[in-house]
Amino acid sequence: MQKCHIAVDIGASSGRLMAGYLKNQRLVLREIHRFDNHMIEQDDQLCWDIDRLFQEIIQGLQGCREQQLQPVTIAIDTWAVDFVLLDRNKRRLTHAVSYRDHRTDGMMEEVFQLIDSAEIYQETGIQFQPFNTIYQLYALKKQDPEVLHQAQYFLMVPDYLHYLLTGKMANEYTNASSTQLLHASTRTWHQDFLAELGLPSELFSEPAQPLQSLGMITKELQQQLGFPLEVVLPATHDTASAVFALPADHAMYISSGTWSLMGVELDEPITTKEALAYNFTNEGGATGTIRFLKNIMGLWMIQRVKKELAESYEYHEFVELAYQVKDFDSIVDANDTRFLNPSNMIAEIQASCRETKQKVPQTAGELAKCIFDSLVESYQQTAVQIEVLAGKQYEAIHIIGGGSKNKYINEKLAEIAGKRIYAGLDEATAIGNVMAQMIATGQVQSVDEGKKIIAESFTIQQFN
Repeated sequence: MQKCHIAVDIGASSGRLMAGYLKNQRLVLREIHRFDNHMIEQDDQLCWDIDRLFQEIIQGLQGCREQQLQPVTIAIDTWAVDFVLLDRNKRRLTHAVSYRDHRTDGMMEEVFQLIDSAEIYQETGIQFQPFNTIYQLYALKKQDPEVLHQAQYFLMVPDYLHYLLTGKMANEYTNASSTQLLHASTRTWHQDFLAELGLPSELFSEPAQPLQSLGMITKELQQQLGFPLEVVLPATHDTASAVFALPADHAMYISSGTWSLMGVELDEPITTKEALAYNFTNEGGATGTIRFLKNIMGLWMIQRVKKELAESYEYHEFVELAYQVKDFDSIVDANDTRFLNPSNMIAEIQASCRETKQKVPQTAGELAKCIFDSLVESYQQTAVQIEVLAGKQYEAIHIIGGGSKNKYINEKLAEIAGKRIYAGLDEATAIGNVMAQMIATGQVQSVDEGKKIIAESFTIQQFN
């Protein structure tokens, strides 16, 4: 039986359990269970089926022995901002409402009536997105105040899944930093903001730093699975885990998936008026750094187009089709909120091109090229902004995550940005998650050693 660490990495469209272990000082990853994730409607809200997600985790663990694996630790990462509330008996009071639900419509503007937006940014360093946790909680207070009154515990999605495993609660730091309720410098909950918004401060526990043990799974789960298992806090924000896997420190990166997160690692937050104007965010990193980055719409757009097209296309086919399109250069603003969750993505892209008097994409190839070119344009603009704000030039961009396999985007960005593009680590989040477990348990002695192992374990492509 191969001893291993289990990384549970759940994104907006799918989740996976990956087994990781060292062999000849190289990190080996094996996918052991994959499952679908999608929003469901509960009480007229778009929600995550969090109970099914937990059952998928247990199902994946139950299959380990058949695959000759002996898990010793497990850690969970997911997307940011979404949460559940529990009552005093530690029973869940709320659904895991999705950030794409419309309950936050208009909430950001209402919060600005209570707290000046410039003050929010200066104190938290977090970019303004209508779905940030701060606006979700304010919406809940307005729309269902009784639930908020009954609540005793606030847990973000990975925190809740860790609680189901261990019975222990922790607000992990990297994910907590995304809420726009954490003080960027002190890295504690902003008590003044909570008070001004009428949110109970007792809901929140002191943020817990990653790379530490949370304890063993419950006795009930040990009996169900047939083995003990230690739970480790990774960087529970999936982007933080992905960035933790970067072989190079303080590099410009794009974590490319449903969202594209583009930024650099810094020692201190940048909360200037210029950073606010460009809507950059300062999120917590796994090792105490600040992930200074911007959210870009990402491959969500092509995911929706794939779903809407009657014909069945694989993602690599969209890349091939984009190469074949000639004399079509229409682009849209990939960060326009109109693309966040439209009823029809294709129609929205076409309408945007029509309104800006550009050629309107009709074929699958034209839609793909329009989306990919629009993303490259956004990446290039963001790269320029980062260099201005950080006061530093970067010679290369590291693209990690599933989107790193998009050769069209990689080549086009190298050409437009005039930088070397390093692409690889398509399972960067799982890699960072597993490495956090190895460091927390002492199998790997330091972060530097972990980065060296990662660099020597995986192939990175270079585009000039």
